[in-house]
Parts: sequence; structure tokens; C-alpha cells
Amino acid sequence: MGAGATGCARGPAVLTDSALPLRRVVVYRNGVGYFERQGQVSGDEVRFRVLQSEVGDFLATLAVMEEGGSSVRAAAFPMPPESTGDETPSPRARRDVRVSLDGRNHHLVVGYTVETPIWRPSYRLVFGEQGNTPQVQAWGIVQNLSGEDWRDVRLSLVAGAPVSFRSELAQATIPPRPVVTDRGAVIDAVPLGETTLAQEAPTPAAPPPPPTAAPMAEAAAMAMADDASEGEMLRQGAANTRSRRPAPSRAMGGRGGAPMPMQAPQGNTAPTFQPSQAPRNLNALAALAAQGGTTRYDLPNALTVPNNTATMVMLTARDVPGEQMFLFAPDPGVGDSASHPFHVARFENRTGALLERGPIAIFESGAFLGQGMLEALPDGATTTVPFALERGLAVESSTTYATEGARLVRLVRESLTIERYNVARTTYRVRNGLDRSARVLLRHGLGNAEIFQPPTGTETSNGNALVPLTVERHSRGEIVVTTRVAFNQGVDMGDEHGLLAIEQWLRDANPPAATATLVRSAVDLRRQIAELSRERDTQVQRREDLAQNSEETRENLRAIQRNATANDLRQQLTARLARIATDLDATTRRIVELDTQIGERRVRLAEAVRGLDVDTTARNPAP
Repeated sequence: MGAGATGCARGPAVLTDSALPLRRVVVYRNGVGYFERQGQVSGDEVRFRVLQSEVGDFLATLAVMEEGGSSVRAAAFPMPPESTGDETPSPRARRDVRVSLDGRNHHLVVGYTVETPIWRPSYRLVFGEQGNTPQVQAWGIVQNLSGEDWRDVRLSLVAGAPVSFRSELAQATIPPRPVVTDRGAVIDAVPLGETTLAQEAPTPAAPPPPPTAAPMAEAAAMAMADDASEGEMLRQGAANTRSRRPAPSRAMGGRGGAPMPMQAPQGNTAPTFQPSQAPRNLNALAALAAQGGTTRYDLPNALTVPNNTATMVMLTARDVPGEQMFLFAPDPGVGDSASHPFHVARFENRTGALLERGPIAIFESGAFLGQGMLEALPDGATTTVPFALERGLAVESSTTYATEGARLVRLVRESLTIERYNVARTTYRVRNGLDRSARVLLRHGLGNAEIFQPPTGTETSNGNALVPLTVERHSRGEIVVTTRVAFNQGVDMGDEHGLLAIEQWLRDANPPAATATLVRSAVDLRRQIAELSRERDTQVQRREDLAQNSEETRENLRAIQRNATANDLRQQLTARLARIATDLDATTRRIVELDTQIGERRVRLAEAVRGLDVDTTARNPAP
């Protein structure tokens, strides 16, 4: 780009003394431009004088074609003198490139690429009365810093950036090679000879027959056909280079698809923009071609772009589906956006072309509403462009968190893996102080979460959910957005969430009858064990309480042992101690019974689940 920026001072990148005026310019978005010269040439060579800094690009992309077939013999250029130290060729020095021809009269087309400032898009989105269907207009700004005027050229602008790189073809390169030294041959031992007895020589085989004339004639004919079609192959091959490298005019004439008629200004000056009016001449639209993942705008009329000037041309003007609305998307760079939404224009790209990244101005009924930045928008995609902050709408939000759900992932014997969810519920509350209803898009960041049961009309893109909410004038609206993140948890069969997960799987998965019966039996045994264990815990607690009560009663009896007046109390405590002992014996027996029942059921459960292995992620879970 640095070379292109000083193009006026350094002169044209390519000079020629032949009658090859500039006829076509194609500007790309990667810092190169394709230039095509065309004309009648008399002589046996064409000479070009190329800037030292551009020789590599010129030689790497040079394409020469001629009507009726190629007559180019070679392209020769002098090598720079060997450097004697720190000397380097000046980038403003020129190198002669001579293209040798095999005759006197030629109609040549010469194409090549050199560094060129990128073209830049600029957009308008124009709404009519009451915000009806908008029109999107795409303009292209082209800078000519090439060092020469582009007079009456056919101009094309290409969206996208084909692969392009510098290639130093004009510099001599001799790679290092290994050195091989002949060290002679030394024989360490005298070899033994071999003796062969005399034998008669075998009869020689008959020589193979000479090749017939037909294959030789066929090969010669094929060679002649190859020579005759070389020029046509060059032209056909150039037609396929659009996605790799610019090609001459016949290759870039829209082969492979009919251009779509579009609008562009006529003449050699930049048009004047009227924001509330559509272009008048609908037959002069730029031809648009989309091939190989790129979009090319071909302006229909020749125009002149003087050197060291910029020209703005209209590329397309189309009515597209769209509307104005509001977007709540807090931006750290806009402080009030944490409480107020942006006024936005939302539209779908129906131009048939890729819209490159660039500024976009929003108009309505002849009035300027604001300006935003349009990111690269493929055909058929929808974008939302903020252009102002609306303080007549206020947004508040609050979030609660919980862990919910239980889904069976795997069951191996008594061990379960279940899937649960960390759930976040965000409530958005919108107050509308405007005199009209407002449709608000709430941008909710998802991160690694998924939106659960999204509200009607919700869209997801680039890790965000766009949740719509319509609020009537001078009223309030509220909506809840639920997101969740799944995680696995290991539990045993007696866990409450594990049992819920098993029951849900039995209802929903419809497992094989044998598997279902086995799992239900195991679950029933596990529940019996849980119930008996709870009773045992109760009995153990009761035994501890009785033992403590018994000890307290004995302490009280010891305290009144020598008191002769406390006979009635002594009898009362003695009777209580007897009852406690009886209850304590019964409780101990019940604990022993429960231990026996629990042990039995544990054995039954262990036998029941010995071969149980259920994987819900497999297609056919089996015991």
C-alpha cells in the first residue's frame, strides 16, 4: 500500500511505447488491481518499462492473448547487476520487459496486476413514509493513485480478497547444493575369479516388428492439435482464474452466469446522492456476478478516473425486507446502553451479492436518522445496525440460579451417572415512555449455555440469543429467558435424584421388558432398604434416648438412696427404670431384626444388579 500511496510522485507502475491503451481496471479488496491493455501492435516485440518495486507482481501475473491464437514467443527482462555491498536497487528504478512476437501485426490483450489502493464500500438505507420497506444502496469509492489517468476504462469492483502474494521472479536465486567428492576406490582384498565352461551361444530372438504408421500418425495429429489449441486453452484457462487471480477481459466478461441488471451513475463524475429518492435510470445498473464465493460489480459504461482522485459510483439499489426497532445490547463504550436500548435498522440482504464491511447511513422520509457500521453481510443474511440510543425506553434485568433436572446417563449395578443442569433465569423488564409501541430485541449472551424453551421469535447467532418483546405505548413489558448448562453427577441408586432419573427413563425410553423388570426390581429393593434403614436409624436413636433416660433415672435413685422420706419417689423411679429396660430390650431386638432384613435385601439387590449395565447413550441398552 505504501507504493500505491505515492503513485503520483513515482509515475505509472507500467509504461509502454506501444499502442496499448488502458481499457479495463479491476480493483480488489486485498491491495492489488488488475489492469488490462488492448490494441493493435505492429512489430516483432512489445516493450514495457516496469517499476522495480512492481516487477515481481507484473511477471507473476502477466497474461498476453491475441485474437486467432497466441503468437508470443518469450518475455525477456535484464537482471540487475550484482550487489557489491549494501547497494540495493531503487524501487523507483525501471526494468525493461520485452515480449517477443512471431509476426508484424497483432491485436493484443495484455493483463497484469500491481499494487492498488483497495476500493471501499459505503451504504445508504432509506426508509419511506411510516418506515415501510427500505431500499439499500451500495456505493463504491475508488482511488486512482496509479500515476496515470484511467480514461474511458471498464471498471469492475470485486468484493472479497483472492489469494495474492509478492513473488520476486526478477531476482536470481541459486539454492545451495551438497558437495560430492570423488575419493577414489580402494580394494581391501583380492577377489576370486569365476570360471565358466564353454557353451554354445543361444539362438537370438527375432526383433520386434516396427511400429505401424497409424499410432505415429495419431501422435503427430495430437501434437498438431495441441499446438493449434494452445491459444484457445489460454483463453479458457483465464476464465477460471477469477477466484485465484485477475484475468483478461474476455475471461472476466461474466462467463458462467448471466449478469443481474442493476444501477450505476453514467458519465465520468461522481453522482450526487439524494437520500429519499430511488435512482431514475433502472436500465443502467451495474452488472453483478457472483462466482466462486466472490461478488463482482461490473459498471456498464466506460468512465474516466483522473490520476490522484477518488470516484464514488453506485453499485446496487434494491428494496429489501426490513424495519426499524430497538436492540438492548449493553456496550462498555456507551455507558447509558446498560439501561437504554439502541435504535436500530434491521434488514435482510436481498441484493444477490456480498456486502462488504463499511459505514451505512440511515434515512427516513428525507431525514437523516443516524449512522452505523455494517459488518460483512452475505446474500440472504439478516443484520441489525445500531445508529442511535433511545432514552425513551428503559430496561432492567435480574437473574436467579438453581440446579434442576435429573436424566439417566448410565446405570452400572447400583451406581448411577445422571445429567443435571445449572439453570439461570433472567427476567427483563422494559418500560416504554414513547407515544408508540416499541419492538425490542433483547440480546442475551449464552456463553457455553443453551437457551431452554426460548420465547417465540427468538433467534440465536454468534453466541447470543435475540429475544423479541413488544411493549405498548406508555406501558411495561416483561419476559423471562431461561438458559442452562448440563453437567454429569455420580450418585447411588438410593439417591433421590437418581431414583427420579430412573423413573423418568423407564417412562420415556421404553426399554426392553427384561431390562425394565430388572431395573424396577432393583429400584424396589433399594427403596425397601432405604425404608428399613430409616426405621433402623429411628430405632437406634430411640435406643440411645432410652439408655440416656435409664442412666438419668439411676442417678436419681442413687441421689435419694439414704432419704427415708422419699420412698414413694424411689418406687416411682424404680418402676420407670423397669419400663425403660423393657423398652430398651424391645428396641434392641427390633434393631437386630432390621439389620437382618436389610442384610437380606442387600444380598438380593447385589444379585439382581450383578449384570446390570444400562447406557442410555447406546442405541440398544441391555442388562
